Amino acid sequence: MNWSRLLNKTFFLTAFFALNSILAIAQKSFQDIKNLYPDYNEIILQNAEVYDISIENNGLKIIQDNHYESMVLTQNGIFNNKESFSYSDLILLKNYDAYTVINENGKEKKIKVTQTIEKQSQQSSVFYNDVKERQLTFPNIETGAKKVYDYQTQFLDPHLLHKFIFGDAIPIQNSSLEIRADKNIVIDYKIFNDPNQTISYSKTEKKGKWIHKWTLSDIKPAKYEENARGYLYIVPHINFYIKEYTIDNKTTPVLGDIPELYNYYQQFVKNLNKKEDPELKALSLEITKDKKTDEEKIKTIFYWVKENIKYIAFENGYEGFIPREASLVFERKFGDCKDMGNIISCMAQYADVKNVTIAWIGTRSIPYSYNDLATPSVDNHMIAVFKKGDEYIFLDATDKETRYGIPTAFIQGKEVLFSENSQYKIYPVPVVPANQNEIRETINLKIENSKLSGSAKMERYGYNRSHTLMQIGDAANKARREMIKSLVLKGNNKFDLKDFKEENLTDKDLPYAIDYNFDLDNYIVKVDKEIYVNLFLDKFLEKAIIAKDRVSQYEFEYLTQFTTQYTLEIPKNYSIKYLPKNFDLDNNYIKAHFTYELKNNILYLNISLIQKKLLLNKNDFEPWNEAIKKLKTNYNETIILLEK
Repeated sequence: MNWSRLLNKTFFLTAFFALNSILAIAQKSFQDIKNLYPDYNEIILQNAEVYDISIENNGLKIIQDNHYESMVLTQNGIFNNKESFSYSDLILLKNYDAYTVINENGKEKKIKVTQTIEKQSQQSSVFYNDVKERQLTFPNIETGAKKVYDYQTQFLDPHLLHKFIFGDAIPIQNSSLEIRADKNIVIDYKIFNDPNQTISYSKTEKKGKWIHKWTLSDIKPAKYEENARGYLYIVPHINFYIKEYTIDNKTTPVLGDIPELYNYYQQFVKNLNKKEDPELKALSLEITKDKKTDEEKIKTIFYWVKENIKYIAFENGYEGFIPREASLVFERKFGDCKDMGNIISCMAQYADVKNVTIAWIGTRSIPYSYNDLATPSVDNHMIAVFKKGDEYIFLDATDKETRYGIPTAFIQGKEVLFSENSQYKIYPVPVVPANQNEIRETINLKIENSKLSGSAKMERYGYNRSHTLMQIGDAANKARREMIKSLVLKGNNKFDLKDFKEENLTDKDLPYAIDYNFDLDNYIVKVDKEIYVNLFLDKFLEKAIIAKDRVSQYEFEYLTQFTTQYTLEIPKNYSIKYLPKNFDLDNNYIKAHFTYELKNNILYLNISLIQKKLLLNKNDFEPWNEAIKKLKTNYNETIILLEK
């Protein structure tokens, strides 16, 4: 969800913002603005949010107003005649207004938006997934036209104030956030991704309120790059929150410290599963009756939930925070991440497994730690945690294929918050090492006439197993064959997959395996009495060169170890004329070991390649590229066979 557009505006503020916006650009004609932004179809002239936070009826009242204004610069921009904003059961829409501004005989004319629809937001964020979206269709769009909308919302929960983002996919001329708070309300904030302190801040007093204001102008569009960590790691933004407020000399803390966040979360889970469910308890005992240890029991429960509870992300109001009762999840046979974590915890309790609890965590798309920002913005996911001695096992059933013992890939390296001995605990989720995500392959090759023929076995472990099976799903027949072919493809597009057999499709503790046979034409080169063969039919990471002008960090989904053995039967009446040297590389990024060996007329090429870093920063780009270039040089080495 684009939180920078999420809230609303009073009609008084509509007029105020519109007037100021017009004055700010009065000296610039449409052509002037178009000349400033020759490469864009549209720009945002103004994006502004104003919060008014006051004390009313012994509680907090939070009204938020938003003003958005853009200008169409080209004929292509005319096609973008829609805008939208969002709200929910906890962030109520109070009113809105929208119109197109066109130039008619040298004067600005407003044409009201009358075509609007409300629909469910497609955003799958766990804590805000109940969001509705108001879509606006602007009439009479032409070059030079402005799209303007204003809307106002009311926050029902002061913990849900979130972030303001100074950025978009198109340029922004002016962007501002203003918070007007009574003097007995303490506002705090954290700024992210503004190393040069370009965001201007002021704090003034007006009519008994503190006015906090942050502004930024001439904002360049955010650059999308593959394998980037997400816009929250790149775009300047402010996370703001109410730290505390005082009524009648009594101060109430809200957010800002981890204990406050933990206490807020605990109110949503403290009364879960108080009533015993006989059917769920009986099932929990039945499936674990032959298991001797707690770990065997929780593993069985974990796999049962994966297989029998369908993951569906759905929320409504505070259900975005509160797991549903385990009995309801069991009855429905579906649930979201919170529900799945809760039913695992409940079933563990029924099976007398100790030290299993539900926990909060943010996925890797969120850049904050709990020490950075102790607010709900740090989390968007829930799992169960099993304490095994001094070790913690992370149980996330939302990914059907990930095996027991490793976390899901999208929470690697993050922090998890949970309750232990009636106190909060924060624990780091490890990055799964490459050797647990191995792709292991043995390929036996023969030269027949002018082509290579081969028999092979590929085994995929860890994330390479689970992610492959998630992609393949239950595809059948021709589609499945094409997917398998793409997995085992070797050499060039003349690769012909003759047949294949899959193994271990349902056993998550075993590697997904494919036995297959193939022919590869137009690959070997025959010149007179010599045959040229490159045994590197797979060239791992060859295309992972990072562009010199890349802005954002480069992140892999997970680490992988590639282990491959090629065997080539040397044809009769041929000998080896040239054999490449063995190759070793070991630095901060990659460990590689390539060896050639001839035994009984069989040539072996053994390949071991291990990734070491999940995340590459800018200062890593050049040495990473150098390592890939060294790999590519060795990948191009060719064996020469000579006819006797």
